[in-house]
Amino acid sequence: MPLAPLRDAGLSITGAFEGWFQNADGTFALLVGYYNRNQKQTLDIPVGPNNRIEPGGPDQGQPTHFLPKRQWGVFAIIVPKDFGDKRLTWTLTANGQTTSVPLHLNPLWVVEPFKDAAQGNTPPVARFQPGGKIFQGPPREVAATFTTRIPDPITLSVWVTDDMKRPPEARPRPGPPISVTWSTFRGPGAVTFGNPKPDVDAADGKTTTTAAFSEPGEYTLRAQVNDTSGDGGGGFQCCWTNVHVKVVVAPRASSQP
Repeated sequence: MPLAPLRDAGLSITGAFEGWFQNADGTFALLVGYYNRNQKQTLDIPVGPNNRIEPGGPDQGQPTHFLPKRQWGVFAIIVPKDFGDKRLTWTLTANGQTTSVPLHLNPLWVVEPFKDAAQGNTPPVARFQPGGKIFQGPPREVAATFTTRIPDPITLSVWVTDDMKRPPEARPRPGPPISVTWSTFRGPGAVTFGNPKPDVDAADGKTTTTAAFSEPGEYTLRAQVNDTSGDGGGGFQCCWTNVHVKVVVAPRASSQP
């Protein structure tokens, strides 16, 4: 029930349709997050019968690692110019409970994640090297690719900047006005971050952490960059940035000559 008390574990996960926006090439992006009703339980649900987007799936880039509570705009699905009134449906089964959410281009669901029309606030900018390619707003591509071998961790450095415009509804919070939080999006094993929320250097905006992997395989990690508007832009879909990086992890090297 909607008003049922939350629990640490045992509850369902529901996909969250955030809305849609049009891309410069005329295609559309369906922006999607999720709500894990569990306060502490993290779940891994592989793409398949229990984690599918249809038609055209089951794999359309959705996460397989689900953090507790509400997660905003964690991925986007690109649909063609002629998508029209078609619909996709994301179905999730967690703790034996199945939920489904429709994804569509209903005009009532259009969002503007790249600029707050009222205040002119824009999402933080993320780069993976000084002066490098800019990533801003919802995730639309793999921002960087890394390789490593069990048990060697990788170093993750991101340079972040912001326009420092503060929306009037933003709540005062401790710490710097911009933050970076790392999490697992997909992967065959556990990921351990040295610090999932590394400090942001006030001089150049650099943040650095490490990630170690329990199993070989291909992983996708997510870096969420927030300004003072907070998670999900305080529910207004602007202004935050999500970036995805791919990590290919090789098996442990053989000790035999």
